[in-house]
Amino acid sequence: MESTQWNPGSLLQLSGYYWKTCTLHAGVKLEVFSFLKDKTLSAPKLASHMDADPRALEVLLNALAGLNLLTKSGAGFSNTAEAKKFLCKDSPQYIGFMIMHHQQLVDSFNKIPEAVKSGKPVRGRASLQDEETRKNFLMGMFNNAMAIAPKVAKILDLKDRKLLLDLGGGPGTYAIHFCKENPELKGVVFDLPTTEPFMRQTVERFALTGRIDFAPGSYLENDIPQGFDAAWLSHILHGEGPDACQDIVSKTAQAANPGAVVWIHEFILDDTMDGPLFPTLFSINMMLGTEEGRAYSQGQLMDMMRNAGMKDIKRLDFKGPTDSGIIQGLVP
Repeated sequence: MESTQWNPGSLLQLSGYYWKTCTLHAGVKLEVFSFLKDKTLSAPKLASHMDADPRALEVLLNALAGLNLLTKSGAGFSNTAEAKKFLCKDSPQYIGFMIMHHQQLVDSFNKIPEAVKSGKPVRGRASLQDEETRKNFLMGMFNNAMAIAPKVAKILDLKDRKLLLDLGGGPGTYAIHFCKENPELKGVVFDLPTTEPFMRQTVERFALTGRIDFAPGSYLENDIPQGFDAAWLSHILHGEGPDACQDIVSKTAQAANPGAVVWIHEFILDDTMDGPLFPTLFSINMMLGTEEGRAYSQGQLMDMMRNAGMKDIKRLDFKGPTDSGIIQGLVP
C-alpha cells in the first residue's frame, strides 16, 4: 500500500473535500446542466426557468464554474463539453442517477461514528426504499455497468453457452451486453420483484425482449432458477455477511448445469484488507447500510467458490475503474 505524506494543508483539503462533492450533487439535483443544455444563460434568466432564487443560484453557478463543470463568459454560464456529455439528462452517457444515489448516502456517511460504536447500519437498503431512491440506485447501477459491460463482454468466454443467469442483475445491463456479444446466448435476470419494471424497460431499449427474461425472487430466501450453464454474480456479495455469501455461491453452484462457469465481479480487497483504497471505503459504505455487508478479498472470494465445490478457480486479467475484479470458477 502506498504511503501518503500528510501535512496540515493536505489534511484540511481532505477534510473539506465534501464541499466540492455537495456542490456537484446540488448541480445535478437541481438539473442545472440539463436546463442549460446548449444555451448560455445569466443567473437571473436560468433562475426563471428553474424557479430558483437568482442570487443563490449565481453563487452555485460560480462554484460549478470554479470546478470547471460550467464555463462563464461575462454574466453568462454554459456547460462544458464534459458536463453536457455526462450531466445532461438527455445524454446517452448521463451518470446523474449514480450521482443522486451518492447524494442520498451523504447523511449516513456523517454517522460513521455512530455505526462504529453500535455495529448497526444507520440507513436502509436503497433497493427497498421509496421509488425515487430505488430508481436512482437501479439506474445508477445501469450507468456504472454501461461503462464497463461492453468491455467485460469481450473478455468472458461465453462461446457455446446457452443460458446465462444474471443473479441480482437489476436492470440487466450485463445480460444485455453478454447477449449482444453472443448471438446464441439467452439470459434470465433473477432479482426482487420491484426491479422487474426497470429491467424490462432496459431490455426493450436494446431490442432483446425475446432473449432475456426476468425471474422474481430473493437469492437469500428463494431457490435460484436452474438449468443455466453460465452465471454472473456482479456486486451482490458485498451486501451480505460471509455466511450469507457462502450460501449464495453454494446455491448458485447447486442450481447450475455440470460444467457451468461462474463469475464473481466485486470490488476486491488485497488479502491484507487495507487496500486498494476504493474497496476499503466501499466497506464503510456497506457497514453504514447493511447488517454485515463489506468488501471481500480475493482469497475470501476464492474460498467461497472452493467451498461450493467449484474448480479451476482463477482471477481474470481485468481491472475496473474502481478496482473491481472478476474471479472465475467451474462447476464440476
